[in-house]
This record gives sequence, C-alpha cells and structure tokens, in this order.
Amino acid sequence: MKVLYAIQGTGNGHLSRAHEIVPILQKYVQVDTLISGNQAQIKADFPIDYQRTGLTFLSGKNGDISILKSLQNTHPIDLVREIRSFPIKQYDLVLSDFEPVSAWSALLSGVPCIEMSHQAAVVHPLAPKPDQKAAFGRYVLQHYTPARQKYGFHFKSYDERVFTPVIRKEIRLAAPSDLGHYTVYLPGYHDDVLMHFLRQFDVQWQVFSKHATYSYRVDNVFFEPISQKRFQESLLSATGVLCGAGFELPSEALFLGKKTLVIPMKGHYEQTCNALGAAEVGATTIAALDLIYHRQINYWLEQEKQAPLLYADQTEQMLIDVLARFEKEGKVGYQSLESFETWRQKLGLLRYFF
Repeated sequence: MKVLYAIQGTGNGHLSRAHEIVPILQKYVQVDTLISGNQAQIKADFPIDYQRTGLTFLSGKNGDISILKSLQNTHPIDLVREIRSFPIKQYDLVLSDFEPVSAWSALLSGVPCIEMSHQAAVVHPLAPKPDQKAAFGRYVLQHYTPARQKYGFHFKSYDERVFTPVIRKEIRLAAPSDLGHYTVYLPGYHDDVLMHFLRQFDVQWQVFSKHATYSYRVDNVFFEPISQKRFQESLLSATGVLCGAGFELPSEALFLGKKTLVIPMKGHYEQTCNALGAAEVGATTIAALDLIYHRQINYWLEQEKQAPLLYADQTEQMLIDVLARFEKEGKVGYQSLESFETWRQKLGLLRYFF
C-alpha cells in the first residue's frame, strides 16, 4: 500500500510528531511525505518528498496573530494550483496531520483521506472548549482538512479515537534533571517584550527566540537562537517551562515532570482550547503575558515540583490499528462525508477555480 503522510509546517509540533510516526509507517507501508507551510524552526530527520506553500499564519509581537502579515504571505490562487496539480492519484491513502493541500486534493480526486492530528481532538465533542462560541475558529478547525475519518491527540483520551500525546523517543528515554532555570518558548512575543517582563521575576530564564541571531543576556534573562540540541538540553534540565498553549511542548514538559505555565495566543481558538486541556492535567494557565497575572506567576514559581505524566507509548499500535481497519474496510467510509460538488458549493467564488 502506498501512503502519503502530509504534515502542517506552521509551528514545530506537527513535524516533531512526524519524527515518531514516519519511521513506524515505513515499517508497514510505502510512505511519501509532504510538508506545507514554512514556519517550523526544526528540521525533518527524514526525507521530504514534496514541499508546498499551503497556508501560513504568522504571529505578531505581543502574543497575537498578525492578520496583515498572514494575508501578505497567503496566496489563495497558488494554493488552488497546488491542490489541483498535486499527484494525489498515485496514493492508496492520505494521512493528513492538519495539512490542507493533500486533504483537498484527495477530496477532489476521490482518494481516501484520514486526518490524524491534534486539531481533530480539539473539535471532538468531549474535549474542553471555552464558553465563548468562537464560531469562525471552530469552523476552520473542522473544515481546514476535509476527511470523514479522524483520529486525534490530546492531553487526555476523551474517546477511543482520541489518543494521548506522541512523545519523542529522545524525550521518553531521557533522564531529566533540575538545574534551577526556566525554559521559555513564546514565539508570539518579541524579545524586548519578554526581556522587560521576565526580568521582574527573580529566577533564571533561558529564552529560545526565533528573533535572536546570537546568544546574549540581560540581567537574569538569557536569550538564545533556536537550536534543537540546546533547546532539548535546556528542557531536560529545567525546573519549569513557560510556553505558548500549543500541544507538543506542553505535553513533553508535563511528561518530564516540569512545572508548566502556558499562555494561549490572543484570539487563537485552538490555543484557548489547549490551555483548558493542559489545565486539566496539571498545567498553570494565564490569558496573556501581563502584570495583572503577577500573583499567579509568582505562585507558579513557588510551587513544588510537578509529578510526571507518564503517557503510554501507544503510537505504533495506533498506526497498526488504523492501517488494518482501512485495509479491512477498503475505500468505503474513508472518502469524504460529502461529495466534492457539495464542498464546491460551500466555497462560494472559489469553486470556479476547481
């Protein structure tokens, strides 16, 4: 069986998960890989067969999504061309980790597609969600990668098709320590904002920044360019982790028993949901990097050590089960719930490009 494993390249989490999933898939099927988007700061440790532009969402300087920068880097006509021209028909199955080019191309050509992502778990009816409806954010998560069959990853297993996080082997097999510092990864905030805020708290901060081109220190705040090796060293030896409300990094920090404080990006529905999920398993959350949360931050810094969340290593068995179920049932039940014509009608003017 020939499978396309497609990865969302906005952020590091999807690619980090792919480092575990791709080698397992290679044991059982013939696998090609596709990545779209260019915002990941880590490199793939496996061959990438296709690189596409896809859709990119860019952050601002104060923990928000920059609508202007995102629009400037989004080219809908190019996305349509990528979808139409992708050689999808050579594959028996597409496994999409929230990657739109592969999923829409599969829908267009009638190729079975399974979404296997954290986002599939976020929209699950049993997963935690904020009181505010955020209809647009929820709609995007549900329709960004059209697939009838969905498997998700979350901080807790809310359903038989919602699995606990995929923890990288180098994290799972590591021996964590505590050297007293706090590791920081908040790419939605500029270095100056982080420096002025963090220096007010009397601990050592190790900040990994996409803006920094060299290492430097301001009082008790150390800045470093993003490096996979150095970041992992800092994470393993940290007392705690201050990060955005993504999924993979908070999961790894909680697995290692690090005190974890997560801050969702402003107006980011998925990260708001993630913060609620992380809080259910022991993380501390605040709404923004703001001094109105000074007391909560100090309380977090003074907390005792976090008990490790010993997530079971279930990735390989999950993939075996997904592939076996697909082979048993065939294409029936794995193609889109709705016909492509129905989706074209939903697209409005964009339907004329398909």
